[in-house]
Amino acid sequence: MPLYEAKAELFRTLGHPTRIRVLELLQDGPMPVRDLLTELDLEASNLSQQLAVLRRSGLVTSSREGSMVFYALSTPALADLLADGRSILAAKLHTSEELLAELRSGV
Repeated sequence: MPLYEAKAELFRTLGHPTRIRVLELLQDGPMPVRDLLTELDLEASNLSQQLAVLRRSGLVTSSREGSMVFYALSTPALADLLADGRSILAAKLHTSEELLAELRSGV
């Protein structure tokens, strides 16, 4: 698979709001599924489906401690990617605010 296709597949995997939120929650360290469920306010089956996609794509890892299953980011680079996404969105918003100010001023 060419690198550009692999990158496209990565971004397709990231293209779901629940998956992004799961990755954001895992930035601070591993979390048990029950805590993810509480934070996300989702049905267990929906979260399970999204975690399976993230696990199959290699973006998260899972481990079991007793009866609890914990999920973690597979690499700290994911936290960097999410931070870069926030920076891009902030820059985009800044540009939009400047344009809006110009429109309002009638210049």
